[in-house]
Amino acid sequence: MITGAQVRMARGHTKWSAKALAEAAGVAESTIKRIEGVDGVPSTNAANLEKVRMALERAGVQFIPETGGGAGVRLRDKREQA
Repeated sequence: MITGAQVRMARGHTKWSAKALAEAAGVAESTIKRIEGVDGVPSTNAANLEKVRMALERAGVQFIPETGGGAGVRLRDKREQA
């Protein structure tokens, strides 16, 4: 499960506005703002969180799970995106 903090970081990597992410994910902009307002796992509809995750992954973001060093994000290697 991704966190609100990861969504904020991922959106920063993609340089998308909240509106652009909402459009790419097919959710309301208010949903993005609600998700990003939480550092932990957001209490939002699981289907909407999945749509947001998938939109960001299509944009080249990889979500890194909590493994003792903190959850995070990174951009996929350009060669992997091709």
